[in-house]
Amino acid sequence: MGDEFKAIRRYKYMLKDFKFIHLDQNLFLHPYKSIYWSEQRMLLLADVHYGKAAHFRKSGIAIPETVHRQDLDRLAFLIAHYQPERIMILGDLFHSAYNQSWQVFQQFFESQISFKPELVPGNHDILDKHHYQRYHLHEAPLAIGPYILSHVPIAPGLLGGTTNLCGHIHPAVSIRGKARQSLKLECFYFNKNHGILPAFGRFTGTAKMQQRHPGDTVFAVTDQKVVPIA
Repeated sequence: MGDEFKAIRRYKYMLKDFKFIHLDQNLFLHPYKSIYWSEQRMLLLADVHYGKAAHFRKSGIAIPETVHRQDLDRLAFLIAHYQPERIMILGDLFHSAYNQSWQVFQQFFESQISFKPELVPGNHDILDKHHYQRYHLHEAPLAIGPYILSHVPIAPGLLGGTTNLCGHIHPAVSIRGKARQSLKLECFYFNKNHGILPAFGRFTGTAKMQQRHPGDTVFAVTDQKVVPIA
């Protein structure tokens, strides 16, 4: 094992997740933009957008494939760290039309887990159904425990008082310092109706959460930890 690889492993084990007790459930929010739900032994992530780099290259825009390899490396770490019994992807697993990156992603899962990953399809999950034979496909809304799972946030009036875990938004928040510095960070965003996950994929945009209300709980994602902010 080379010194460089040892340094990478040391760095990863410096990462700090944040234990968030929500609706009597233990949710571990990780800086690799995922949630480990311990009661379900489930790893939750949203908006992977795998294959987006190849999609751009087909359009003549040179985006290197390394951006996706880094996502796979992070996912492999999360699987080894939490050893989940279920992996739930809340939509936009693959970016768009089929390309060869799809096979790379399938081979990754086959090498990492012995069970089928689960997918609540999002608006970008448009591949023919035969491509998803190795997944448990769920129709939204999917009820598990005290939560309703979906990709797109469900309107509060349709939730019946439950909380919706979802993606789609790619939430981010601005933090201002005393000298008027401003820093935009991806975040986990919880309000009385929704828990919105940040986009897992690194090659995605973000949407600043403009309207925050009393009682909303925001967790900013930094390189090494998840930080609750006022």
